[in-house]
Amino acid sequence: MRVWSVLFLCTANSARSILAEAIINRVSDGRVIGYSAGSHPRGVVHPTALRLLSALEYPLEGFRSKGWDEFAALNAPPIDLVVTVCDSAAEEICPVWPGRPVCAHWGMPDPAAADQDLQDEAFSETYRQLQDRIAALLDLHPDRMGPEVFAQSVQSLHDRLV
Repeated sequence: MRVWSVLFLCTANSARSILAEAIINRVSDGRVIGYSAGSHPRGVVHPTALRLLSALEYPLEGFRSKGWDEFAALNAPPIDLVVTVCDSAAEEICPVWPGRPVCAHWGMPDPAAADQDLQDEAFSETYRQLQDRIAALLDLHPDRMGPEVFAQSVQSLHDRLV
C-alpha cells in the first residue's frame, strides 16, 4: 500500500489544523503524511494547542502556522486529500492544488474562540473529535476506490461523527 498525504486547512492554521496534523502523523504509522496550512495564517500556533499536545507527549518541534500557498506551489509535496476543518475556510476560494486532490469539509467550532476559562475544555473536545474522524479516515483505502467515492467517504466521516 502506498503512502498518501492529507493537508488540513483552516483560516489561521493555529489550532484545529495543527491538531489534525499532529494526530494523523502520530496514529497513521507512516501510512499517511499529514500537513496543515491556513488561508490567512496567524503566524504562531495557539499556546493552548501547544500545551495540549505537550500534555499528550507530542514532540512540539516542527509545528508552525503557515500559508496554504506553500502547498499550491509546483515544488510542493504531493497532496492526495485536502480537508478544511473550519467553516470559514470551506467558503474561501482555494488555490488550484497540483495533482487535483480529493477535497472534503469537516467544519468544527474554533476552540480558540471559547471563553478563556473554557479554552482547555474546548481544545480537548476538538482534539477528541479530530481523533475520532482521523481514526475512521485511516480505515479508508483510497487506492481501492475512485476519487468520487473516496471524497464521499471522507465527508461522511464528518457527517456521521458530528
